[in-house]
Amino acid sequence: MIQDDYFLKFEDRTPPPPLVYNPWREALWQFIVTVALVVGGWYIWWRWTGSLNPDAMWFAVPLALAETCAYFGMLLFAFNLWKDEPVRLEEPPARLGDVDPSHPEGDRQIVVDVMFATYDEDPELVRLGILDAKNMTYPHPIDVRIHILDDGRRPEMRAVTEEEGVGYITRQTNEGFKAGNLRNAMEETHGDFLVICDADTRPFSTLLEHTMGYFRDPKMAWVQTPQWFYDLPEGERLPARLANYLGAPGRLLGCGIEKIIGPVTYGADPFVNDPKMFYDIIQRRRNWVNASFCCGAGSIHRREAVMEAALRSFGRKVEERTWAVEEMITVSSKERDIAPELMEAIKTEAAADEVLTPYRFHVSEDIYTSIVLHSDAERGWKSKMHPIVESKMLSPQDLLTWTVQRFKYAGGSLDILVHDNPIFRKGLSLGQRLMYGTTFYSYLAPLWNIVFLFAPVLYLFTGISPVSAYSTEFFLHLIPFLVTLELAIMMGTWGIAGYAAKASYLSFFPLGLKAIATVARGEKISFKVTPKVRQSGNFLSLVRPQIAVVVLTVAGAAWGLGALWLGGTSHSASGVVANVLWGLNNCFAMSGIIAAALWQPAELEKDHAA
Repeated sequence: MIQDDYFLKFEDRTPPPPLVYNPWREALWQFIVTVALVVGGWYIWWRWTGSLNPDAMWFAVPLALAETCAYFGMLLFAFNLWKDEPVRLEEPPARLGDVDPSHPEGDRQIVVDVMFATYDEDPELVRLGILDAKNMTYPHPIDVRIHILDDGRRPEMRAVTEEEGVGYITRQTNEGFKAGNLRNAMEETHGDFLVICDADTRPFSTLLEHTMGYFRDPKMAWVQTPQWFYDLPEGERLPARLANYLGAPGRLLGCGIEKIIGPVTYGADPFVNDPKMFYDIIQRRRNWVNASFCCGAGSIHRREAVMEAALRSFGRKVEERTWAVEEMITVSSKERDIAPELMEAIKTEAAADEVLTPYRFHVSEDIYTSIVLHSDAERGWKSKMHPIVESKMLSPQDLLTWTVQRFKYAGGSLDILVHDNPIFRKGLSLGQRLMYGTTFYSYLAPLWNIVFLFAPVLYLFTGISPVSAYSTEFFLHLIPFLVTLELAIMMGTWGIAGYAAKASYLSFFPLGLKAIATVARGEKISFKVTPKVRQSGNFLSLVRPQIAVVVLTVAGAAWGLGALWLGGTSHSASGVVANVLWGLNNCFAMSGIIAAALWQPAELEKDHAA
């Protein structure tokens, strides 16, 4: 049994439906965000031309630069969210000819390989996914073959596959990690389509029925479905929480507070793992420019597209190796021409040294493969973000696991940005370049977010202002920008609570800076399997920078208010109030991840209390 049947407690949970498309709301969003961009551009222009403090340019310029970088990110974000489309399911294909009209065996049934990649996860956890995959339905005859890709080479995992009657595939090494595991499996399977699953993926019965219809378009290379974490903590309402410590008076106090400010839930999704903002807003709204990218688990791939892209990449790399050797020989020998026999030997050796990789050997193999397929202008491969949840999986259950996962995402994306920047890659459309650019640019945000976090601290302690004055003119420029920006974000993400995501984005800064520094030093981002069980221990050490932000801001606020009260400093009343409010907003943003470091499941809290 896995973790004392921990996950079975959540079997009755159902995923939320996709956001409903509303053309009127979309038009309103486009209008408001246009206004916000115009007002924001006006504000940024004024910041550079009429607000910098000439006596503190060392402070004024970095802050204005940070605001400019954030504004550019807002432009990209607006482009990303610009357009949505109605939720529409396509008719599932009945035979291979429906998805590949030119295939010589067009009358046969479609073959689908369902692949569960695993390394050291509990075999009984993988069994749950196998059982769910075996229950998938389809309105036409279809050949579904389930395979367990075991990079751990475990006898107990093999035993589970034999008991369930599914395929077991392993290899002698772990070269390429998950991407290598998938490549090895592709060499041993022959399905027309691949369903990629992680060890904890639990496919719903409708996964194939709802997604295969997109492949009626012969150019559709892959379909990504939303990842839904079915074990997210639901939290505890404030009255019950206070009653645990204060009894009946605590419950009454909690009820009174909720009557004033509305429902308050403690401990709900403490790590902000809910990916609905990413899948139902960001990814889904990339469909209009054919730029939604693969996120691994829960995706369905056309084998032909993956293999063809791999062959093209293989040929290109062999040519590059050949040219490099040819250049070296001609330079060293001072000969213009190389004998045909020698050139043939060089090409043969280059081909032998290069590895054919359907999925790139990279920590972010999913988005890397997406870029390769999207940039194949000759074939014009397409992708689709399917809006309906078709599987469930486990969320990171502690801050250490969350940190491992997020560092891998950030480091992998930044590594691609540095070594194979899609902005300059041939074959991508302008829309695709901008969408990929939006993703990678977001991981650079810690460079300016750290300025936003410590700017109010600096003013409160020193009284040195980054603006010429916290005057009426300053607030007349700032407030309209902030108001229109918040309205635009609210309208663009309508249906999803956005504050937690914004706070997490800001509090991510230490991990983001670490990823940036790692890639800048040329270090390889290592592949670490995300743990599927809760890691024990105290995780406050992981949030020391966020704690420092809170401590310094609170101390700065006290110092600034004291200096204002006593006088004799350059602090102004408007400056202190503005920076205290700014700092408090930063503290609220940091508080979520600090609380996550202390968070424990309700069962453990009760055990400790006992």
